[in-house]
Amino acid sequence: DLSTGIIYRRRIATCKNVIPEILRKVSIVLKVPDIYLEEESWLNMEKRNMAMKSHCLTWTQYASLSEESVFRESLENPNWTDFTQKGRISVTGAGLLNCVLETFAQSFLKQGVKK
Repeated sequence: DLSTGIIYRRRIATCKNVIPEILRKVSIVLKVPDIYLEEESWLNMEKRNMAMKSHCLTWTQYASLSEESVFRESLENPNWTDFTQKGRISVTGAGLLNCVLETFAQSFLKQGVKK
């Protein structure tokens, strides 16, 4: 955007399905090789920050998974980056698997945050 100087990007990402094989055998809906995500990002070079939002495009009738991240210059030291992240997970329509899938998704996202 020439008026604001903000660089906007929107893209679709493909990730390998990491749901355990045992859960994929229980439900045919989960038996897909890849998961698709949509990611949007806004880079503001003037304010030295970047915001990102992503959400899952696969299984939208059963699950909602979204993540928001912000990278900004640290107030303590301009050579450091402050990073904040929020995520939401909700699984519906999968019957008894709702709780199991939510727990797995939470665990998977927590591992990603640690990295």
